[in-house]
Amino acid sequence: MKISARNRIKGTVKAVERGAVTAHVKIDIGNGVILTSSITNESADELGLKEGSQVYAVVKSSDVMVAID
Repeated sequence: MKISARNRIKGTVKAVERGAVTAHVKIDIGNGVILTSSITNESADELGLKEGSQVYAVVKSSDVMVAID
């Protein structure tokens, strides 16, 4: 697979929590950091996602905001 997005983070699926329409996919990217992605159940099925799957979290955004207290 080739993709134009530069923000690719390799990780391991820790959980796939399915709802009525969407699934929350929890991805362990190391050092105790977990990313959560919300995708459709259909997409989770097509990708065959399950605990232990090796995946990439791909972040494509035109804006990244930074805030402080």
